[in-house]
Amino acid sequence: MLDLSYQTPKPKVIAGATGDWELVIGMEIHAQVASNAKLFSGASTQVGSEPNSNVAFVDAAMPGMLPVINAYCIEQAVRSGLGLKAHINLTSAFDRKNYFYPDLPQGYQISQLYHPIVGEGEVLVDMGAGIARLVRIERIHLEQDAGKSIHDMDPTMSFVDFNRTGVALMEIVSRPDIRGPEEAAAYVSKLRQILRYLGTCDGNMQNGNLRADVNVSVCRPGQYEKYQATQDFGHLGTRCEIKNMNSLRFIQQAIDHEARRQIAILEDGGKVMQETRLYDPDKGETRSMRSKEEAHDYRYFPCPDLLPLEIEQAWVDDIAASMPELPDAKKARFMADFGLTDYDANVLTAELESAGFFEAVAQGRDGKTSANWVINELFGRLNKEGKAIADSPVSAAQLGGMLDLLASGEITGKMAKDLFELIWTEGGDPAEVAAKHGMKAVTDTGAIEEALDQLIEANPAQVEKAKVNAKLAGWFTGQVLKATGGKADPAVVNAMVAQKLGL
Repeated sequence: MLDLSYQTPKPKVIAGATGDWELVIGMEIHAQVASNAKLFSGASTQVGSEPNSNVAFVDAAMPGMLPVINAYCIEQAVRSGLGLKAHINLTSAFDRKNYFYPDLPQGYQISQLYHPIVGEGEVLVDMGAGIARLVRIERIHLEQDAGKSIHDMDPTMSFVDFNRTGVALMEIVSRPDIRGPEEAAAYVSKLRQILRYLGTCDGNMQNGNLRADVNVSVCRPGQYEKYQATQDFGHLGTRCEIKNMNSLRFIQQAIDHEARRQIAILEDGGKVMQETRLYDPDKGETRSMRSKEEAHDYRYFPCPDLLPLEIEQAWVDDIAASMPELPDAKKARFMADFGLTDYDANVLTAELESAGFFEAVAQGRDGKTSANWVINELFGRLNKEGKAIADSPVSAAQLGGMLDLLASGEITGKMAKDLFELIWTEGGDPAEVAAKHGMKAVTDTGAIEEALDQLIEANPAQVEKAKVNAKLAGWFTGQVLKATGGKADPAVVNAMVAQKLGL
């Protein structure tokens, strides 16, 4: 449920010539189900295969071929619904959505219009510390993906690759609860994060495994509140759908342009036509694709080849019992158990692999120190070299070993950074690498005191300046660290400097 300590962000307002306008956005996310086989056939879903090599007779719509439901795809849809706190419908049914397109060999798509497998749910979208938007999920239904038309291989012909035909898609339909471009991108990002935690979709937007259709409309301030009170969509203005968005940045740009386009039409006395549009990132504008179809345009009817799908509550309960810890719960636990800030916990839980790496490092160690090293040193270096955390040259055990040396005082902070570099490039056990390279902190306070006394005696003018301005005492610390080759603990030196100078 919504954490009442969160504040709801204000809607995006665009100033027009005749007054202010507010954005209203609903989204349909098409998430490809993570499964080795397609929704109604045993054909492979492997990406990168030779064109038309992963096509079963059912996918190619050969005469007499009948679809057979892939039970694992059903399980993945149920798991996704549970992850979105949604109602699971124990009885659902498949329908035929009839339309012609070259990459749809059957001439129809098997989908779920009237009786989807998942009902209403919700997603809490974090918009910053203490600010969140609760986006309601209307439904999740399963359907087949289409193939891929290829237009750039020949100047006179187009080609079709049917490998993707029949791959299971979850269409996740939101209510029009999103109020701005940034919220839309944050919603897609949060939904992607949840699905990746669940293992039900890999979320690869570049390959089209997760893509969004964005419905945009504009209305005057106060109209959205009327819609909430009456559930009358007429208060929200005519919506236009922007199809097949697979970039968070482009989603934001497309929404902003489309909203301004609609405002210009309305303020000029025109009428926004309900239609499907495409976004051209090169021109930074949307263009008309076709008039928006309604359900009757597709001539939906129950699929005669598939009986209604009935699942048992006990099976749903078994899936629920095997659910992993989801991002919001993990973030709250990290903040409670490791004393992390909201920002650090967000960064560390953004990806499941990152969260697992941090937890392995932080186990039995100081949480904040562990977070600083994982976020600043490890993530910083991984980003610089374009590596994923799975490919990190420094393991969680190695980084943890380094932090143990640092916590025990065996190495200083500067040595730890040098040691991190050595392990990144050469590998090895942190303690052994540190010993090999002579990395050992000077813990003999007598030697530190002797070096400091010599500095104080030789620099009386600097002593007087430091007594007037305590910030200048850092000069003595720096000189002692230099004299010890950076092996003295700065904290110990600072305390001794302050004591000697009476600061």
